[in-house]
Amino acid sequence: MTRTYVVTGSASGIGAATTELLRSHGHTVIGVDLAGVEVDGDLSTHEGRLAAASAVVEAADDGIDAVIACAGISAPISKTMSINFFGVTEFLTALQPTLSLADAPRAAVVSSMASLQPVSPELVDAALAGDEARAIEIGDRLAATPEAGFLNYSSSKRALSRWVRRESVTPAWAGAGIPLNAVAPGTVTTAMTAGLLDSPEGLAMVDAAVPMPLNYHQPASSIAELLVWLTSPANTHMAGQTIYCDGGADAVLRGDDIWSWNDAPQS
Repeated sequence: MTRTYVVTGSASGIGAATTELLRSHGHTVIGVDLAGVEVDGDLSTHEGRLAAASAVVEAADDGIDAVIACAGISAPISKTMSINFFGVTEFLTALQPTLSLADAPRAAVVSSMASLQPVSPELVDAALAGDEARAIEIGDRLAATPEAGFLNYSSSKRALSRWVRRESVTPAWAGAGIPLNAVAPGTVTTAMTAGLLDSPEGLAMVDAAVPMPLNYHQPASSIAELLVWLTSPANTHMAGQTIYCDGGADAVLRGDDIWSWNDAPQS
């Protein structure tokens, strides 16, 4: 059965790999990116997100079966939150009414194992409250120093994973029969990471922060395969999950016990 997919960030990286894989299976893909794809759209602004969503609906003559949100940046600036969080959540929310009309609607987003790294709780809270102006204000303040600036990225991915978990079980998503999930990659070899990985210093820093004992750095195709399954009719019950497809980084960093925090105290 062929389906119609919407893929943001489709011009490069994980979005391009996902688009290529979907088309190789015979599916129709409406790509969304800044330029050169089916829908040109700027997901860094409220107006741009709504315009892109409207253009997608207009381009989808036979409706939309799934949305895969891959667009994102990793710069230590406030715009990272605007694209990585609001550019995903507002865009998905705008498409939800159309998506809900499909026979087997699905949605998936790209988070990151950086969601496990230190964040700015203040920035995460602003994002989850839907206060983009406040998030930008906090992000600009963090961007004053490179180390604090990185919190714009990790906070955007933490907020996104939390939004997915929260929204996935609501009437708008679970109630409409739409599995909503996230994939969290480790270090993916794309144009976005090439500059950092090309230097010995950058490589050492990345590998210290993101240990990947299974097969080391991953190609974009490793994430594309998972995104395609998550948005296929085969996924009927997975909801609210952030799946750490990261070469084992999550298991190394969090260890073997992520459950006992909720155990009753032993007497």
